[in-house]
Amino acid sequence: MIEARRLHILRAVADHRTVTAAAAALYLTPSAVSQQLTALEQETGHRLVERGAKGVRLTPAGEILLSHTNAVLAQLERAEAELAAYGSGEAGTVTVAAFATGIAQVVAPAVARLAAKAPGIRIRVRDAEGDASLPMVLDRQVDVAVAVEYRGAPPADDPRLTHVPLYAEPFDAVVPLGHRLADTPEVPLAELAKDAWIGPYPGNPCHDVVVLACESAGFQPRLEHSSDDFRAVVALAAADAGVALVPRSALCGMDLAGVVVRPVDGVAPTRRVFAAVRRGAEGHPLIRPVLEALGEAART
Repeated sequence: MIEARRLHILRAVADHRTVTAAAAALYLTPSAVSQQLTALEQETGHRLVERGAKGVRLTPAGEILLSHTNAVLAQLERAEAELAAYGSGEAGTVTVAAFATGIAQVVAPAVARLAAKAPGIRIRVRDAEGDASLPMVLDRQVDVAVAVEYRGAPPADDPRLTHVPLYAEPFDAVVPLGHRLADTPEVPLAELAKDAWIGPYPGNPCHDVVVLACESAGFQPRLEHSSDDFRAVVALAAADAGVALVPRSALCGMDLAGVVVRPVDGVAPTRRVFAAVRRGAEGHPLIRPVLEALGEAART
């Protein structure tokens, strides 16, 4: 008999590629993870992982078991959801991880909606970028992630996750007040090829959006300054340190005195925001109202 707990450990090792990283994500010791993997190999009668200098990879037998693991864990999530529904599930805590603008745009309004509609549901919010929040969902550190599409992100049909689209928003060009393009109604990105750029660090989903937009315009941006805080990005642009692309919602309520904000000429780079939960958990009586509240907040 294969223990479901060990399947969860196998998936964590497959996701994180090292025993140490998987152990940290699961709040276990590396020796405990190794012991559970050994026990799983004994249960299945197959070698499931291979250890090398660059980490751990699954054997062909491990890959077969992993494909079933995703289905088994999703079914267990559904079982928990139905049991919670049977027990009414009117009160409890749901933890939501989201990036800062997403918190302001949809999470905070959803919290307010739930306080009125479902006062028994308590929301705990954690600030995390999209590339961090999805692993947090898979590792059961949080229940819901509000994330952004990015290169390398789990696709919408990933068997481990259920995606719920929320909203899409364009990036606007932010240039210093005295910039040569400050008076143009729309900024052609190709005209910024020789400028210094300010943008998020690699790994931040918005970094990918900026780089891909510039590559589509025919150049690689020269990123002179890096910050994941868009207030800092705008402040540096105001100090004539460079130009930037910033999501439109991130500019709301910001001091824009030293910069000019203009739409991008042509097809604007866009970030697409979605909520994600472990597959099977979308019907949980605590999680379902949270997803509905996030969707309502996004629509308004």
